[in-house]
Amino acid sequence: MKADELKALVVNAVEDMKGIDVVVLDVHKMTTITDYMIVASATSSRHLKSMINSVAVEAKEAGCTPLGTEGENEGEWALVDLGDVVLHVMLPQTREFYQLEKLWSVEGAADKEAASKLSTGGKA
Repeated sequence: MKADELKALVVNAVEDMKGIDVVVLDVHKMTTITDYMIVASATSSRHLKSMINSVAVEAKEAGCTPLGTEGENEGEWALVDLGDVVLHVMLPQTREFYQLEKLWSVEGAADKEAASKLSTGGKA
């Protein structure tokens, strides 16, 4: 399955499960880990676990077995790693604290690059 198809599958599954504030980040130019990060909020720990499970099941049914899931037992932040797409589901207060969208935005990447150049004397 192509990355764009997988991204659409995950977004649809999250929206079907009533995920809140779904954001898709295209990070393929910033990292080799994944092409897309999808960030969504859940209304409760139970909602978070249900979303993670639903996405994993739908991906498997579409022929894309998750490489792993993390955090579903803690209930504040969980993820499903599908290779080309990584889904992060968080409770709102956790999402606000970590601000993944800002961290992985193009602007955030530019800030990190500038900081790296400053700390290495311009040799980043």
